Amino acid sequence: MPVIGFLSSRSPDESKRVLAAFHQGLSEAGYVEGMNIAVEYRWAFGEYEKLPALAADLVRRNVVVIAALGGDVSARAPGEATSTIPIVFGATSDVVKAGLVKSLSKPEGNATGFTLLTSDMESKRLGLLHDLLPKADLVGVLYDPNFAPA
Repeated sequence: MPVIGFLSSRSPDESKRVLAAFHQGLSEAGYVEGMNIAVEYRWAFGEYEKLPALAADLVRRNVVVIAALGGDVSARAPGEATSTIPIVFGATSDVVKAGLVKSLSKPEGNATGFTLLTSDMESKRLGLLHDLLPKADLVGVLYDPNFAPA
């Protein structure tokens, strides 16, 4: 039975919606966990430094593909662990600048995925906030300094 590796920087509780979409996508493609595929899950629980070892463990397990979800940090780790196993990632920054692919039109290598490019929209979001609250003269921002796109 083929084995899919699932790697995330988050926890299973934080990833309920992602997991539901992951299983729905597999189902739509004719795959059902436990029936015709197996899935090996690796969770970093927000401890990003664990991701390289978790990715290496999936490579040793000889998975057929790695789904790296949970942002750029999750996407980067499998690329450092293998150049042959296909990697499908979900990222939140410019994947070319992050070094995940060579270009958007021709990613090359063994990695592909999607990006939200959310940081490119920050100036627009601040503009909308100003339109909604024109008298606000102070804006607070919370971010994780270990999260590269921040």
